[in-house]
Amino acid sequence: MSTATASYPIGIPGQPWGPAEVAEWRSRQVRHRSYEQEVLSQIQRLGERYELVRYGELDYGDDGRFPLFALKSRNWDEALPTMLVTGGVHGYETSGVHGALLFLDQDAGAYAGRINLLVAPCVSPWAYERIHRWNPEAIDPNRSFREASPAQESAALWALATPLRERTAMHIDLHETTDTDETEFRPALAARDGKPCKQGEIPDGFYLVGDSADPQPAFQQAIIAEVEKVTHIAPADANGEIIGSPLVAHGVINYPVSPLGLCAGITQARYRTTTEVYPDSPRATPEQCNQAQAAAVRAAIDYALAHG
Repeated sequence: MSTATASYPIGIPGQPWGPAEVAEWRSRQVRHRSYEQEVLSQIQRLGERYELVRYGELDYGDDGRFPLFALKSRNWDEALPTMLVTGGVHGYETSGVHGALLFLDQDAGAYAGRINLLVAPCVSPWAYERIHRWNPEAIDPNRSFREASPAQESAALWALATPLRERTAMHIDLHETTDTDETEFRPALAARDGKPCKQGEIPDGFYLVGDSADPQPAFQQAIIAEVEKVTHIAPADANGEIIGSPLVAHGVINYPVSPLGLCAGITQARYRTTTEVYPDSPRATPEQCNQAQAAAVRAAIDYALAHG
């Protein structure tokens, strides 16, 4: 468990940020890794097996321009069910990106001719490089999936998914819950919005976030059962909750995904979920985290195919 700090070094407590505070926050963000070297290089290599789709470009001035790529089945067939996989909506959640790439590399070929596959491995490359949750405007892309989105990242993915909105059978969005959610991102959110910072608890293990409007519990449990072969599942806290939400089944909580503007709500897929890997656990390695994400994708596709 990690507890949020009582204050944040930017802004005045109780007052929402304005442009000056956002600019100060952005000036403090440091580039730690390379989207081009770590992600685009793998996407280009995978482009030998899949169709590369350039669905947009982010222009962040002095911080650079970031081309956005998805990979899709080469032999797209409208008669087949469409499966959508997204990763890196929160750029700092590393296994969301590399788990999606791992699935494409080691597993996706087995589904050729059975599904239409579309994978957007790194939705937020600026944040990937800076190991951050927000985009440069201090906007959380995973609260911004809606028409006329304020986040470039969300708007681009929304546009990519819109033609498939009613035809997608399954969408799995790959995320992590990290200790820095409590030590950095929760305090930053409270400061940005001029609200008190509430203490939370980070669960040790993997869990899923289903859609409270259509939770599909058997689908969620099929994923949990497969991931449990790779890594441990998060237990509920003393209140029977995970990150403040009631545990509805082993390793599962539910959110109203569309009203909250979450990525999992961008299509009308019958089967949709958000994974949450815990990379800071002493019981999990980075490779395990990537493998857990790939296992979740496999299980989600397998269930959707069997119960289409």
